Amino acid sequence: MTDFIPLPTRAAGLARLHGFLPRAGLAYAANRNRDVAGHPHVSGLSPWLRHRLVTEAEVIAAVQAAYPGGADKFLAEVWWRTYWKGWLELRPAVWSDYRQGLHAALDRVQVEAGLRARWEDACEGRTGIDGFDHWARELGATGYLHNHARMWFASIWIFTLGLPWELGADFFLRHLIDGDPASNTLSWRWVAGLHTPGKTYLATADNIARNTEGRFAPQGLATVALPLRGTPHPAPRPAPLGDTPDPAAPALVLVTEEDLSAEPVTVPCPLVGVAALSHPAGRSPLTVAPAVMAFTAKALDDALERLEAPQARRFGAADLAALVDHAAALGARQIMTPYAPVGPVAHLLAEVQKLAEPRGLSLVRVLRAHDRDAWPHATHGFFRFREAVM
Repeated sequence: MTDFIPLPTRAAGLARLHGFLPRAGLAYAANRNRDVAGHPHVSGLSPWLRHRLVTEAEVIAAVQAAYPGGADKFLAEVWWRTYWKGWLELRPAVWSDYRQGLHAALDRVQVEAGLRARWEDACEGRTGIDGFDHWARELGATGYLHNHARMWFASIWIFTLGLPWELGADFFLRHLIDGDPASNTLSWRWVAGLHTPGKTYLATADNIARNTEGRFAPQGLATVALPLRGTPHPAPRPAPLGDTPDPAAPALVLVTEEDLSAEPVTVPCPLVGVAALSHPAGRSPLTVAPAVMAFTAKALDDALERLEAPQARRFGAADLAALVDHAAALGARQIMTPYAPVGPVAHLLAEVQKLAEPRGLSLVRVLRAHDRDAWPHATHGFFRFREAVM
């Protein structure tokens, strides 16, 4: 169960991409839903994409070059990631609502013994449901699940086990190396009928058996999936444009786990140093899996090596004032960082900005062209978005 743990380097991600290209066309379209041992039918690129060790734009360009006639099924999966990020960026209150719902569910776990026992059994793979228990253990062992297994798992969690969806989304976010606030939160909401109001996803034994080549044949699954109740979507806010660095102002480059390719911050202005800000523990109020923490730390190592700053200082959630002090001591007038979308790192950067501005330091969030061009189209469903961007 450990053969899918990825190496946290850009070189490994690019090697994975080029190794997958021969299978990105018809083979992917025909077999992408099959969850089999070793996951040979999918790219497995998500850990590198989530941390932008490899970017969506790079993957799209490579696939389009290899398949001039189109590889739309795979390209659509890449664009789904951009859509989720854009949709949540336009509606950040949905992330806040999820966090509030999670805290409420965790409070219930403390006082409702039956709920706590069912939650613990689900997380530890002790429900007795064929397939579901395997996926819980696979996630714990590897930090990864096939996308189809994620959908089945979420559906069983919500509709068969009757557990709060926020606890399931948190279980994923704590353990998935590719765990992403937008993709994870909104995918769980989609299964529950909260993203597309009234439309749920129901896992069935036949579908699971067919797409796992008979490995699993769960019994007793829910036969109906009634949508959960939720508040209406907030109106979308304007898409962010990002900030423009001052080419004359000395800058401290700040690297975060949200974007480790690093090239958005290589702009022509005087650079006084490089630093890193990391907050993988911010994914959850509970303990985040060691595999997630280790991947993030080593991926930061890789990014700093590529920036020729392996000894750069690293800061966490408790060190924000020290980060601003460090920038000021180096003579920086701007802290330049790739744009961090809605989530724990974006929250920290907002706090950095509050601390920096009274010191005469500006926080410059550099937005990638890929996001700037695509996110404004994430106003409705994916298919309208797809028509605009693909």
